[in-house]
Amino acid sequence: MEKLPAKTGWVWVKSGFALFRKQPAELSTLFLAYMFLMLALGIIPVLGQVLPLILVPVFSMAFMQACVQIEEGKRVFPNLLLTGFRSPAVKNLLLLGCLYLLAAIIAIGASSLIDGGVFWQAMTGQIPLDAKTAQESNMSLAMMFSAAIYVPFAMGFWYAAPLIVWQKMSVLKAIFFSFFAVQRETKAFLVYGLTWALFGVVLPAIVSVIVALLAGNASITIMVLLPLSILLTVVMYCSFYPTYTQIFGKPNITNITDKAVK
Repeated sequence: MEKLPAKTGWVWVKSGFALFRKQPAELSTLFLAYMFLMLALGIIPVLGQVLPLILVPVFSMAFMQACVQIEEGKRVFPNLLLTGFRSPAVKNLLLLGCLYLLAAIIAIGASSLIDGGVFWQAMTGQIPLDAKTAQESNMSLAMMFSAAIYVPFAMGFWYAAPLIVWQKMSVLKAIFFSFFAVQRETKAFLVYGLTWALFGVVLPAIVSVIVALLAGNASITIMVLLPLSILLTVVMYCSFYPTYTQIFGKPNITNITDKAVK
């Protein structure tokens, strides 16, 4: 297959918006249900700190499945959150989640080389994560270094979950194919990432400034930014699906789809 042009990254984002527009309420409900479950898991002592990350691959399949449902003209329901748990590959998805956790620990731990462990202590709750802590250390640089360390892991994880479920690959094989698929389409993913940086960071910042100037009330600003953030996050989740189908093709999962909605 020929390499995709850089503009494909923008096409992926537009496709995410197109999918969202077909069932905005349903997709938003699915996302809110997911967030509620994450908050509920966070209440669990000790395990609540790691379970949300370990379960990311399992729950990510709910949104991939939702996009399949939309393409097939079927309604999206909150019970799609169980899609990953109903899959025969659920054990491999949980193993992948454990690798997510390990990668995060490695990336954050590596930041200690820059700031002497300040970012690590802040992330593990040993010290407060505030402006004073950041100003008195190299934490900002350490965060960027940590993000750079995590990039290769992110490349390996990007397609791993759907490859495990839809292509029935082993965990290591899925990570291998995911890494090189992303590496091959670097230009498209750079445009994709920059576009989402614009929509996810710059746009909310501009909106918050405008609302603050017009309303002069922090509560109103939050009331505007919260639904905007939810909308953009859901659209971003929807845009993951076209990045997969563009490279690996549409999944042939009629039987799985039928089981997921029962």
